[in-house]
Amino acid sequence: LTLPQFVQLMDNFVGEDISLPTLKRLTAFIKKEYKQTEEERKKQLEKVHHMSHVAQRKQLLEALFEKWDSNACGSLDLEEVVAVLSTFEGGMGEEALMKAKEQLCSRYPQLSRVGKLSSKAFQTFLELIASNFTGNEDETIDNLVTFLTTSVEQSHSKSSQSSARRKWLQDIQQAAETSGTRLEPVYKAVIKVLSQDMEVHGENKRISAYIALLEENQLSPEQGQALRYVACTADDAPHVLNQALHRDMKGVSFAAIDQGKPIYVPRVQLHGNVHFWNSDRPVEETEGSFLVLPLYDAHWRVFGILGLDTLQEQCHKSISLTHEITFYEGVCHAFSKAYHHICMQENILQVAVSALDWLYPRTPSIHAVTTYLVAPGKDKNYALYKVITTDNTGQKELHSSPVVLLKEENLLRDYLFKCTDSSEVTLTSVYGEHHIAVPLHDLSRQTLGMFDISIGQHKKLPPQEQKDLQKMLKMAQAACSEILQRSLEEREPTPVLEAERVADMRHAGILFHRFMLQELRECV
Repeated sequence: LTLPQFVQLMDNFVGEDISLPTLKRLTAFIKKEYKQTEEERKKQLEKVHHMSHVAQRKQLLEALFEKWDSNACGSLDLEEVVAVLSTFEGGMGEEALMKAKEQLCSRYPQLSRVGKLSSKAFQTFLELIASNFTGNEDETIDNLVTFLTTSVEQSHSKSSQSSARRKWLQDIQQAAETSGTRLEPVYKAVIKVLSQDMEVHGENKRISAYIALLEENQLSPEQGQALRYVACTADDAPHVLNQALHRDMKGVSFAAIDQGKPIYVPRVQLHGNVHFWNSDRPVEETEGSFLVLPLYDAHWRVFGILGLDTLQEQCHKSISLTHEITFYEGVCHAFSKAYHHICMQENILQVAVSALDWLYPRTPSIHAVTTYLVAPGKDKNYALYKVITTDNTGQKELHSSPVVLLKEENLLRDYLFKCTDSSEVTLTSVYGEHHIAVPLHDLSRQTLGMFDISIGQHKKLPPQEQKDLQKMLKMAQAACSEILQRSLEEREPTPVLEAERVADMRHAGILFHRFMLQELRECV
């Protein structure tokens, strides 16, 4: 137990009405009776040492990945990494390297198709190589890190450029983490980053930029998916925003999607297959360059495109430098990460909705439930976003613009922040109304959201209602953990129920019922 968890546990145990003398006797009793054997102390120290070691290794390998990924594009070329590693220890580890590569491709099947290593896959690769060497695995990892660090060198100017770009890319992720479940702030952050980079590193070229996402063609399914333009630079909005590009229209975007790689058109007016949304564009504004990059999800499936052009650039400067194009790949990676973070949050809300729908007919003693998501902040100053409120009839309101709660401004809701800090159930009474705050954990058992359950003047629920509430919370947590695990894995999930094969948004809510059904099967 951490300190906040221990305090919360004791607070729940003693309740609100305990007298000071009784509390002092309890404290004296715990001090006297709590004993830790030498074996328990040793195991605890070993666990702490192991956790510290794992965290340090992860930090070390992430730093190494960043050093190699100098253009901040979010991935490394597998064959380039293999080529360098083949000279490790004078080529003596060739057999271990090839075996590790085979194991890696088995674990990540998409590698044989895309040939790109994410940060996580890169770390896994090095750990697999070390495990296939004879000798101490930790020493081998250290030697590999030293070898790979000295294998890549950066000039000061390139390092400065890379540092600035990484900071801008982090702004995209921050926009996702502080926007509730809204994508507009993420779109704006992407456009801003592209403009900043062009101003500082791109000779101040004037660019147009746009994001288009694949969607099902509802009107003509036989035509396949369409590309819906969901964001763009301000000047282009009247012509581009909300437009849909279909496969039978002019354009190179679907070619970039099908080939899974960027397509660069250095001189648009000579190409003949570029679609112009602005049909009144002057001839002199068709002489720039055009770049389309596919957007990948964690499973390396394309879900949209990022497009850029210099058609409005009067001096006819082109997007041509390699560092520009590889940085735009980094923007694609950052946007994908942010976009899927929002999708993950929406999926968790779908689980919460399904859980509340199941709970309410069974628990008439519950007066209201408020659902919160935790938004990280700087210096551990986080905020709580109120995303769903449910009244005593089960009627729900989903807040498209979430109400933000800060700790220093909400002293009467201090129990919510205690629940977040301790990641434990918190019981309290506010103006005579009893509340049960229950956290939803992420995979490291940190709080990612919570249910604030009001039971009115009842100090506790009737036994059967309490049992149903506990069952709901258990299944909601299991469904959230499944969603988080899938977002990390970079591997295709395996559906258990036929209903899980439908669209992702509905599928997240079905997960709750899947876990409920699985538990029922186990009880039969």
